[in-house]
Amino acid sequence: MQVFRGFRHPGVAPACALTIGNFDGVHRGHQAMLALLQTEARQRGLPSCVLTFEPHPRDYFAAVNKQPALAPARIGTLRDKLSELADCGVAQTIVLPFDARLAVQTPDEFIQNVLLDGLGARYVLVGDDFRFGAKRAGDYAMLDAAGEAHGFDVARMNSYEVKGLRVSSSAVRDALAEGRMADAHTLLGRPYAISGHVVHGRKLGRALGASAPGKDDGFRTLNLRFKHWKPAASGIFAVLVHGLVAQPLKGVANLGVRPSLDPNDVNAGRVLLETHCLDWPVELGAEGAYGKIVRVELLHKLHDELRYTSLEALTAGIAKDGNDARAFFASTHRQTTRDRI
Repeated sequence: MQVFRGFRHPGVAPACALTIGNFDGVHRGHQAMLALLQTEARQRGLPSCVLTFEPHPRDYFAAVNKQPALAPARIGTLRDKLSELADCGVAQTIVLPFDARLAVQTPDEFIQNVLLDGLGARYVLVGDDFRFGAKRAGDYAMLDAAGEAHGFDVARMNSYEVKGLRVSSSAVRDALAEGRMADAHTLLGRPYAISGHVVHGRKLGRALGASAPGKDDGFRTLNLRFKHWKPAASGIFAVLVHGLVAQPLKGVANLGVRPSLDPNDVNAGRVLLETHCLDWPVELGAEGAYGKIVRVELLHKLHDELRYTSLEALTAGIAKDGNDARAFFASTHRQTTRDRI
């Protein structure tokens, strides 16, 4: 999949079959829409194209109005969104910066400047609640009329349901916020996961192990940055880590701003996913994970983030979380074994 920041690049296809949206989470409703887009693109001999926005339009207006509560919690990072779109077979994705100039474009200007002049849209597929243009003044009827006038086809996809429930990014956010990871899995069609490069942290985990029985090498952690200040999920989770060795590694992870020790140390406001692998692969050595791209699946929430009053309390808390994660994996294994019998 080709990715472009904006559409004024020589590599952007001169014509396309297009869908438009934020695609936060790329859930099962998005996947169904992208499958339909692929079919329509093939029939027309056109590349499939997704137009998405960064930042999220509601992030932009929350910042402009100085009302951070208006910003939606973010399900996935841009990296994960692009990866999921590629897995769905999309030929090209245009990441359009949502800024003041775009925010004031009328629906007619958006159609002319973006859909026609920018992307050469010949087919446009949108959701049943699609709105566009300044003050969300544009709707499906307006887009359909523009298609008639300018010679591009317009289609609308109805809501996608699973077990009678409408699949939406809002439903995924609610499930993650409430720690309902199995429900999130159902809505997404896969375990909820975060991926990224392993970066250096404070190396505190190594020091903590000095007082933990059997942890002479400390609680080694994999640090991934979640590049949005408001993640949909937060807390302590039993996880599986993919990408370090051939088999996924069991672990326990903290997603959030680390309130554990120093109230002023919140990673400069950045969110981290800090994962401790329950059994560290010997072949990686002490530094072998840094720089690798890993995917961490958050399978089961153990509890919310906690603030500890001392290193000793933090060490005991991490040890307990590790034991609870091991118990979760053991119970999952027993359930799977029973299901196979």
